[in-house]
Amino acid sequence: MIKAMKKLTFLVTDKEYAPFIEQLRQLGVVHVVELQAGATSPELQDALALDDRYKAALKAMSYAAAAYEKAKKAGEEEAVNFDTPAQPLTASTGFEIMEQLEQLAADETDTRHAIDAADKAIAQLEPFGEFSWQSLHALEEEAHCRIDFFRCSTKSFRQQWADEFFAIPVAEENKKTYFATFTGSDATTAPSISAEYLELPQQSLSYYQQEKERLQQRLHDIHQQQLYIALEEREAVEAAKLVNDDRISLARVQLSHEDVVDGIVRLMEAWIKVENADDVTTALDQAGIYYEMADPAEGDKVPIEIQNNSYSSLFEPILKMYSLPNYRDLDPTVFFAPFFMLFFGLCMGDAGYGLLILAVSLYLLKAKPDFKAYAKLGCWLGATTMVVGLLTGSFFGIDLSQQDWAFLAPVKHLFINENNYKPFGYAPMMVFSVCIGFVQVLLGMILAGVKAARNGGWKYGVGKFSWVVFLVTAVIMFAAAPESKAALYILYGIIGLSACGIMFYNNPDKNIFVNFGGGVWSVYGMATGLLGDLLSYIRLFALGLTGGVLGGVFNQLATDLTETLPWFIRWLPMLLILLLGHGINFGLCMISSFVHPMRLTFVEFFKNANFEGGGKPFKPFRREAA
Repeated sequence: MIKAMKKLTFLVTDKEYAPFIEQLRQLGVVHVVELQAGATSPELQDALALDDRYKAALKAMSYAAAAYEKAKKAGEEEAVNFDTPAQPLTASTGFEIMEQLEQLAADETDTRHAIDAADKAIAQLEPFGEFSWQSLHALEEEAHCRIDFFRCSTKSFRQQWADEFFAIPVAEENKKTYFATFTGSDATTAPSISAEYLELPQQSLSYYQQEKERLQQRLHDIHQQQLYIALEEREAVEAAKLVNDDRISLARVQLSHEDVVDGIVRLMEAWIKVENADDVTTALDQAGIYYEMADPAEGDKVPIEIQNNSYSSLFEPILKMYSLPNYRDLDPTVFFAPFFMLFFGLCMGDAGYGLLILAVSLYLLKAKPDFKAYAKLGCWLGATTMVVGLLTGSFFGIDLSQQDWAFLAPVKHLFINENNYKPFGYAPMMVFSVCIGFVQVLLGMILAGVKAARNGGWKYGVGKFSWVVFLVTAVIMFAAAPESKAALYILYGIIGLSACGIMFYNNPDKNIFVNFGGGVWSVYGMATGLLGDLLSYIRLFALGLTGGVLGGVFNQLATDLTETLPWFIRWLPMLLILLLGHGINFGLCMISSFVHPMRLTFVEFFKNANFEGGGKPFKPFRREAA
């Protein structure tokens, strides 16, 4: 259900403006319209920049906490313990903690770069081993020589280098020869040979190894500090972010006006829910603010707030994936929710998979309060899948109607499959999929008629309702085939009246000729579109059938590939094949069971319901921080 809204227009003087804004914030139920699109101010820019920093800090804390939880599950976590006591968790300390976290992030980056540099130095020095540069330079002075270091491929090393430059191989690694040359002290450059000249770091190997250990300990300490903040001080940063959010909302509201009367008076627009109208107008009257209240007009961009019962609200995230309804739409959540649930069950089509979904959802419902809404939705979807799977006789890919189990004998004839039923010569679930699709399409047409009648008057819904009556009557004639002439004449009369509404009253504002042309176009659209819409619902049958067949194939593979093994060995490969196969099948079924019901909802149902969407959420101006 879409909450009813009222439009408020204010005229506020400069003197009244600041206390008026604060009063709106205290009321906390007024959605202020941004009249200056794209307007900004230094205060808003600073607050938005600070908001980005808070978001980055919270994201970093989430990563640190997630890494800790992962290590904890693996039994690799370390105790997080510092002598420094925790700061009081207030909004005033949140900014300082955020800055501390930013500094730690910068220190972490610098430390990682330093570790990379140490690694590079170690890699360069390791082939030559531990030596002292001081001793090497002393040797150069005493022996009156110049020492240089090179590297080349082992097969490229030349003996003449040893003869000419006293080249001495030091080590061989990865088909590379590392060597040193000794030339006269009068040589100003290294020998010109076809080898890679090495500029070795000016410290010893042990120095860089010790430096790396020190840097790794520093990096560990940084991670411990980051983790401590993430686990113990997150609330302060969140509180500080809420304070900054209030700054952002205040800055936006301060820009949401137009200056009139040479800037002396400010014009503002806002929206309130009808249920809050009396409280708001009373407060405005007491403050002496001039305002006007009116119902939404055609073309107004009214913010949206939807409210549904505990069941339908579980499906609101699915609606929001498409769009919020606009104020002229009907809220479709309560209407598509049971269909989506049924479509999901038809696509999964296996009682075993439904049992698994239900079990996991019940666990999350108890163990993860943050996922409560999604867990409840999972319970409904899992239970529906179980019902569909039991009705069709599928349990983890096992076709129950084909089993010779004694306890199934009394009910085997009741399973809804081709072995027991074949309406019109087709698979029963295919016929059911088309029928349930026809029902949903008709419901969409009814909602389109209700929407047209509500927004423009009853006459604007006549054309929509005429199609519903026409189609329902045609189906009754085809399915029931009444033998009574009186019944036939009644049905013919209903079809004739509905045809008149379709052809001559589809656009009440136009003349009869325009209506007739519109009727012809409507008939063409219905003839070409309805069949395509209904055929789209066959995917429900096809996906359910595919999942069951794949499950049966993996069951067959598990038995056939292991039938020659002794029983005390056979169970393990059978179990692995079943787990792998059903895991893949379950994952594919889960994806298709969400994607295709959403496709049927967003395309077929929303199109026939004339759902436009494009609504923006109702966001009252209020103080978020405590």
